[in-house]
Amino acid sequence: MAKTVTFEESMERLDEIVALLESNEQPLNETIALFEEGLRLVKSCDAQLKKFEARAMELKQKSEEETADGEY
Repeated sequence: MAKTVTFEESMERLDEIVALLESNEQPLNETIALFEEGLRLVKSCDAQLKKFEARAMELKQKSEEETADGEY
């Protein structure tokens, strides 16, 4: 079973990829592979951020509803 990569791990790998691409020392085929990996990671991070944002909004709404109902 594949290990789920955390948001932080993805961001760390993206930093590594950016540094490698900026160094411009890799052969073209490796540069393309790194670029593709980076795009996949960006897509994954974006999806994770959207989930985090949705969860935060749910929690905020629940908190506001409980406060309005007089619950704490």
